[in-house]
Amino acid sequence: MKTLVRNGTIVTANETYRADLLIEDETIALIGSRIPEDPGADRVIDAGGKYVMPGGVDVHTHLDMPFMGTSTSDDFQTGTVAAAFGGTTSIIDFAIQYRGQALREGLEAWIKKAEGKAVIDYGFHMIATDLPEPALHEMDRLVDLGVTSFKLFMAYPGAFMLDDASIFRGLLRTAENGGLICMHAENGGAIDVLVKQALAAGHTAPKYHGLTRPTTAEGEATGRAIALAEMARAPLYIVHLSCADALNQVKAARDRGLPVYAETCPQYLFLSDQNLEEPGFEGAKYVCSPPVREAWNQGELWKGIAGNDLQVVSTDHGTFTYREQKQAGRDDFSKIPNGMPGIETRLMLLYNGGVLPGRISLNRFVDVVATAPARMFGVFPRKGTIAVGSDADLMVFDPNLKGQISAAAMHMRVDYNPYEGTQVTGRPVTVLSRGTVLVEDGRFVGPQGHGRMLKRDRFNPRPTPSRELAGVAG
Repeated sequence: MKTLVRNGTIVTANETYRADLLIEDETIALIGSRIPEDPGADRVIDAGGKYVMPGGVDVHTHLDMPFMGTSTSDDFQTGTVAAAFGGTTSIIDFAIQYRGQALREGLEAWIKKAEGKAVIDYGFHMIATDLPEPALHEMDRLVDLGVTSFKLFMAYPGAFMLDDASIFRGLLRTAENGGLICMHAENGGAIDVLVKQALAAGHTAPKYHGLTRPTTAEGEATGRAIALAEMARAPLYIVHLSCADALNQVKAARDRGLPVYAETCPQYLFLSDQNLEEPGFEGAKYVCSPPVREAWNQGELWKGIAGNDLQVVSTDHGTFTYREQKQAGRDDFSKIPNGMPGIETRLMLLYNGGVLPGRISLNRFVDVVATAPARMFGVFPRKGTIAVGSDADLMVFDPNLKGQISAAAMHMRVDYNPYEGTQVTGRPVTVLSRGTVLVEDGRFVGPQGHGRMLKRDRFNPRPTPSRELAGVAG
């Protein structure tokens, strides 16, 4: 199978240049100017006037996940189709080890959820909710199998939250086995007290979700997680960082040379605590954890992205329908399922909010949505770049195509969109996964179950090379 992509402007994390590229079977075989059209080519894609970028890598999704008495409404089929429409060609989701389970048991349950359904490639982080000595040995085995990251929680007492000793043991283990701890950093004990106080005072509206999870709870936990990682001499990755209080902790650690990394998400760049106060129960649409913050934090997060104190923008995609699932918390904000849709809108939002106003360059955009997450989580250079030998995971991005974000026009299995009505310019028009066209002319045309599970390398945050394109044709 040969595909020729012609006349496009190739954009990587390092370079922007005009070139054609030839795909043979699943990988990029040749990059060069004016590649002659091969009479044996099965398909020619004209990318004239458009960007050709690596497919996005979203390293924080929750598909088919039981949570708060329900399950996320997107499964691995609907969620990955939506991802493809949004230009994302690889995800890393979260398998859960419930208390008393072996880690491998939790992983196998999630593999079964994805097999035959996912249309893009996928990997798993392992959520550990219980870390006795046998589980620490299991962490080593999972790293050998290519599951090289583990999510630990400092929040949700009685469900996911681990104590500091367990967290420290996990960090010590990854310092030895080459894994990476991904930390949900909020002070769950203090938040639990604040939630009970609010409910006792009769405060039940969605806005109290934010008021009982203050930025200080996130900043404190982020600082504590960094201290534990420093003692363990282990790298640390902070997930869904939402505010300046937490970002300042990360910046200070990085200034001291510590291997501390972090992601943020579009909801923290575009939404605010004012959304939680929308009339009636509408604020429930925006309930996620950590919560959306005061709007001034957005500017600090954008600076963090531009200055590389935040390396990745992922989604924390977790869909719960407004008319049904979110209603569980109508009389008690603590029962509103935490999560928002975002897997389909990540790239268009970042392009419009970051590239077009000049907050970040086009190359930095590619870095934070594709290259850096691929590198951080062990799939680079197979994923996250355009280079000879890399998987042909590509999006042809039309920078002039205008549209409007609308739940009705999206492919996520959810009845609202938190960015409803937002006008956007630029979006993917053709998306390929391992050389197979998945999305074309607004239609899904790929095979069902196309996705494969990714075996990931051990953590190695090597810098992006100044020139990735070994073997570029003249």
